Amino acid sequence: MKLLKKIFKFLFFVFLLFFILGFSLYGYSRVSTKLEIKNANNISLYDGNGNLFFMGNGTSEWISLEKISIDLINATISTEDKNFYDHFGFDFLRILKACWVNITSGSTKQGASTISQQYVKNLFLDFDKTWERKWNELWLTLNMEIYYSKDEILEGYLNTINYGHGMYGIENASKFYFNKSASDLSLAEASLLVGIPKSPANYSPIVNYELSKSRQKMVLSSMVKNGYITEDEMNMAYNQELVIVGKKSNINLSTIMYYQDAVLKELENLDNIPTSFLDTGGLKIYTSLDLNAQVILEEKIEKNLKGSEEIQANAIMMNPNTGAIIALVGGRDYAKSQYNRATSSYRQVGSVMKPILYYSALENGFTASTCFTSEETTFTFSNNQNYSPRNASEIYGNKPISLAAAIAYSDNVYAVKTHIFLGEDSLVNMANRLGINSNMQAVPSLALGTSEINIIELTSAFATFANEGYKIKPHLITKIEDRNGNVLYQVDDVKESILNPSLVYILNNLLTSTYDASFVDYNYPTVLGIANKLSRKYAIKSGTTATDSWTVGYTPEVITSIWIGYDDSSNIATSDYMYTKNIFADSMEAYFKDKESTWYNMPNNVVGVLVDPISGLPVNDSSKKKKVLYYLKGTEPTNDQVVFDEIDTKKTP
Repeated sequence: MKLLKKIFKFLFFVFLLFFILGFSLYGYSRVSTKLEIKNANNISLYDGNGNLFFMGNGTSEWISLEKISIDLINATISTEDKNFYDHFGFDFLRILKACWVNITSGSTKQGASTISQQYVKNLFLDFDKTWERKWNELWLTLNMEIYYSKDEILEGYLNTINYGHGMYGIENASKFYFNKSASDLSLAEASLLVGIPKSPANYSPIVNYELSKSRQKMVLSSMVKNGYITEDEMNMAYNQELVIVGKKSNINLSTIMYYQDAVLKELENLDNIPTSFLDTGGLKIYTSLDLNAQVILEEKIEKNLKGSEEIQANAIMMNPNTGAIIALVGGRDYAKSQYNRATSSYRQVGSVMKPILYYSALENGFTASTCFTSEETTFTFSNNQNYSPRNASEIYGNKPISLAAAIAYSDNVYAVKTHIFLGEDSLVNMANRLGINSNMQAVPSLALGTSEINIIELTSAFATFANEGYKIKPHLITKIEDRNGNVLYQVDDVKESILNPSLVYILNNLLTSTYDASFVDYNYPTVLGIANKLSRKYAIKSGTTATDSWTVGYTPEVITSIWIGYDDSSNIATSDYMYTKNIFADSMEAYFKDKESTWYNMPNNVVGVLVDPISGLPVNDSSKKKKVLYYLKGTEPTNDQVVFDEIDTKKTP
């Protein structure tokens, strides 16, 4: 009996607490200003020319409730909130049931959010999962229920909810998936669409048709249970063959959503934006998107990868002088995979790591003519560990070769010798200095790009070479305004000088050797195969591992990075290595069509010298190969210069 009294007192106390809390919230909401639900959290994205290319909530494709298919309305209410017209924003019986199910199952299998609560989440709340956010959700839900009718709330909800693939609102979604207005949806079409918002990445019929049909069956079953349709109608709708269109009517780019997702991800990480969208009434986000560059990048990827449907790609184009990302491809088809490889994936970069190593070498006294011997080499370390790097196709010069030749051939032995000669911390320190913060181990293989790096991080590092020595901040967002035009955020394009521009000039010219026929000797330059496509001068470096292929290249105006590979890290075929090179060449040439491109001005303390590009020695009458390489004044090559093979492979280095 005493136990029952204690339980009763506890329940009474809980009820009283909820009553006081609810009454307080109601009173606070009653005296609060009426919320403008059609404008709040309207996110508009603008490209680099100030043209609108995406709207989140508050889209122009708003459709009134009386025009929406009754099957869509009934399916939504039945699935999301069957007591929608009977509660005041919160379904307490459903909350208690959900709590009981979750407690007894030991998981969060069941939710209890009403349509009003979900609408509030979509419209007003910030990105943080905090108690403050939950409190805001409570009073905002009450505010909405006080000032708006149920039909107005339902209409707003259906016009702002996310149906996947960038389709916010039922009218947009209906036209995207079925090429018809939401007023014309059949029961089969409506029930399929209603199933999507729970998890657009999983239940989109374009992403996973079988899973979307399973979800549709659940929606239809709930409609039968709640008396909206009969079992026969359910079966007919479920078995009806549907034609999924899945095309946008404005910008028909399958990858543009990756750029949009990257923008919203960057938005989440900005400190200057108010914690609640109530303070902004919506956001105007101005980006650095160059739609022409975006179209080019996507088209060239698809053109070159046509027929290799399983292989994935990601790529970016950046203005190296500001860090503005003008184009971004996070995958081959957003409809099939929303995983944004450009922002989220980390892959081994292979020989693309070498320019970072060789800039460090130039800082430490190397020149374009510095020689190591290209030969099979085994390095033995103090713990009796051996390391035997191999050149591609086991091709070695078996003679001293210059730094210029090592870059042209991407000689692995030369790279590891340089890495160990400088000290293994040198490359890590240089990469960090350039803004690469990925975890890197100071080991011999790091010179061959065995660490995993994100493409934006890598491109930003190369941008420092492209802009002659300045560290920049990569970004997609240039400015953010609230609905009234007040500037909430403006990107800071301040650059930090971190490299010697004279050495950068030398390196940039060395990176043109990768497609220069002057270096054809015992081996071929690594990107010579695309030389006939190039109408202007680029600094280019390719890199490969068993699972990854990269090409990064630039001019003073733009830098482009391309990656291809498989998401499960399966090995790629040797024949696939040309993909990134061709995509790079095709993209850059298309981008510069009808545009001027420049090259770098030679600094006053740099001099060009005619040398044999393979040996790095000054030319004489018997020299068969001649090439102008660049040096700091006073470091020009001589005929008696030393080959830098201080590393004796039979001794401990």
